Amino acid sequence: MDPFASFAARIVLMATPNRAYLENTPGDFFVDDTCIDCDLCRQIAPSVFREDSDHSIVYQQPVTETDVRKSLMALIACPTGSIGTREKHDLKPAIDAFPDRVDENVYFCGFASPNSYGAASYLIVRVGGNVLIDSPRFTRNLVRRIEELGGIRTMFLTHRDDVADHEKFHAHFGCRRIIHRADARGIEAEELLSGDGPIELDPELLAVPVPGHTRGSAVLFYRNKYLFTGDHLAWSERRGRPGRLVAFRDVAWYSWPDQTKSMERLLDLRFEWVLPGHGRRAHQPAEVMHQKLLDCIEWMKTI
Repeated sequence: MDPFASFAARIVLMATPNRAYLENTPGDFFVDDTCIDCDLCRQIAPSVFREDSDHSIVYQQPVTETDVRKSLMALIACPTGSIGTREKHDLKPAIDAFPDRVDENVYFCGFASPNSYGAASYLIVRVGGNVLIDSPRFTRNLVRRIEELGGIRTMFLTHRDDVADHEKFHAHFGCRRIIHRADARGIEAEELLSGDGPIELDPELLAVPVPGHTRGSAVLFYRNKYLFTGDHLAWSERRGRPGRLVAFRDVAWYSWPDQTKSMERLLDLRFEWVLPGHGRRAHQPAEVMHQKLLDCIEWMKTI
């Protein structure tokens, strides 16, 4: 079977107009009731999509070319095909926009997978071998773009929830998969991390086990600047804790007390970027991030 066969079907399978939420602002773009509230569309095109209860809606139809482009990128990234249009659009520019540069040589992959509940995945492009953090959907166009950027040498899996199509990426690129031993059940990774202490993968990459969300959760620290956090830590713009670093108490599958303790291990790192699987990413000076992390830890101890 062609491993890319599902891609064409995915592009055709967009949201259904007769299932569109009534709360959508009337017009071309809409969200239907298959939305799983992963938040990606609101991150990619915040001027168009907004949260409404437990799902996204179109609260303002795109007006500018930039808004339309971002909205189509959100449509492509959506893990469940829950965004649709009533007019026909050329999707190729939106498809080719991924991986989308976040900063310097760090990219957001888009093409989120329903198997990881729409988690974001990232690609580090570097001379020493590209690194894929967690797994997006395995689609022809994304794979070709990654090939153009140098392929994948290493796949770092932050935890067992967001592995999605890791087997297909491994088979295609021959990449070395890394995951913590405690989360490796059913995953034939080439390298298993052990223990709770920091592990240097190479001079630029440091893995830090952070049990809590799952027993084997780990973050990846790159070039003393970028922190890829999986489902351990994210930025919040939600009411109640806007402009802060947060963890998610309701999905601490393993242990909230352990997650609180493991958060303290990150105080030794001076990072400027938080790049999560779920939740918002953020860029702040290292000193600001350090204080936000201290505030987050104190908050976690109270709930």
